[in-house]
Amino acid sequence: MWPRLTLSDFRTICHYLGSLLLCSSCMYLPSLVTGVVFGEWNAVERYLMAAAISAIAGVLLQFVRVQPGRLSRRQAMVVTGLIWVVLAFFASIPLYMSGHYLSFLDAFFDGVSGLTTTGATVIVDIDHLSNADNMFRFMMHLVGGLGLIVVALSLGLLGKSGGASMYSSEARSEHVVPNVVHTARLISRIALVFIVLSTGILAVMLLFSGMEPVRALLHGLWMAITGFVTGGYAPTSQSALYYHSFPMEVFLMVLMLFGTINFTLHDEIWRGRVHSFFRDMETVTMVIWLLVVVAVFTAALSVSQDFNALPAMLRRGLFMIVAAFSTTGLQNITTNEMVTCFGSGAFLMIALVMAVGSAGGTAGGIKFYRVGIVFKSIVASLKETLSPDSAHVVVTYYHVGRRILTHETSREALTVFVLYVATYAVGTLVGVAAGYDATQAIFESVAMTSNGGLSSGIVSPGMQPFLESVYIFQMWAGRLEFLTLLALIVQFLASVTPRFKKGRARD
Repeated sequence: MWPRLTLSDFRTICHYLGSLLLCSSCMYLPSLVTGVVFGEWNAVERYLMAAAISAIAGVLLQFVRVQPGRLSRRQAMVVTGLIWVVLAFFASIPLYMSGHYLSFLDAFFDGVSGLTTTGATVIVDIDHLSNADNMFRFMMHLVGGLGLIVVALSLGLLGKSGGASMYSSEARSEHVVPNVVHTARLISRIALVFIVLSTGILAVMLLFSGMEPVRALLHGLWMAITGFVTGGYAPTSQSALYYHSFPMEVFLMVLMLFGTINFTLHDEIWRGRVHSFFRDMETVTMVIWLLVVVAVFTAALSVSQDFNALPAMLRRGLFMIVAAFSTTGLQNITTNEMVTCFGSGAFLMIALVMAVGSAGGTAGGIKFYRVGIVFKSIVASLKETLSPDSAHVVVTYYHVGRRILTHETSREALTVFVLYVATYAVGTLVGVAAGYDATQAIFESVAMTSNGGLSSGIVSPGMQPFLESVYIFQMWAGRLEFLTLLALIVQFLASVTPRFKKGRARD
């Protein structure tokens, strides 16, 4: 029998939703300040109103239960699953009022895309977007990339009773230190150090390329955020291609790769344990996968007339592979070039790279950790089959120390793996039913579910509402990595479905 949510559960859930909404009101402040600095008073009004609405809603929800007590795991899953949708809804309000969206659904799509660090967009005339609106888009990336729960824990807004449960339910497996709050703060510090340093480097590059100082600083900050949190938003319609800078593209590739590294491994490197990074199963799987992908992609790209030259392969092809591998979604070629000039083989290879994703960190996709676990599970099954009945088979793997492969670990990895593949297939079928080419439908479905953000052209302003809604669900499911989302759906259905007591059979 599935567990039902009681009235007490709902009151506790409302309290923690309120706490997170109150925390999210801080997300609007950088845009508010940016609007004041640049005299964008219309944007100032919108973000002031959005921050006020978010804060008021958060306080009202907190009053539903003033002292909620300890948060259970199933309550945490409901809170985590709902907050991403609720926060995207509130974030959509100032976006829609900017006048750059054809409908509120389009604004909601961008809200979900920004928070899940997908990076796909249906915005109209992005090149004339205000600085305040652009700042907000990248603040969504920053909050979503780190995780709203991590941000709230870093600020000490959840307390010890609710933080630990919600941390794991937000698809976070990093436990750098035993204390979850300290882990969240360490994750935030690592991210901020990378973003601050990268902002300075990128700003200097843009200054030397001829961009005015203030604009160079803003673009440097925005590209540093989108690169490290593997988001994909860009302040211009041409993405990374806009800058026409090979050194900048090289730096962005390095930054994206750093963003894919598990924060636990970041901590190992910072502590001087570099050998742990190179021995880790994620790193080994990543290197093998990248070597195979680059070889196949290069062979597929060599038949293209536009990108078969070595300089073009190194600059365009490698950048697109890293962008897809890290599920960032930045592009240094146009969407039309990717669809028409790459060839179907290279085009599908990019989709395959996005589907698997990377090592971890802020990136999406199935992730190498799970791929490695599935491979180890196959090895374990073969050993058990070939070993005598009396033998006890033990399979180990290295992930920040030697670990024993358990049935629970194998089951969780295989379950998420299958759910990703099934969602890729469902999204593809919906895209084909909407009238799009199968290859494009596959690419778009994979990009949305893996939070990859690259688009073959299907995602566009005014797209079919049903297809847009499916893509919104895929982005949401991919960011939560399914288990939290499924738990939320099951508990909701169990709570609203009436139960009938069985009477005793009479003689």
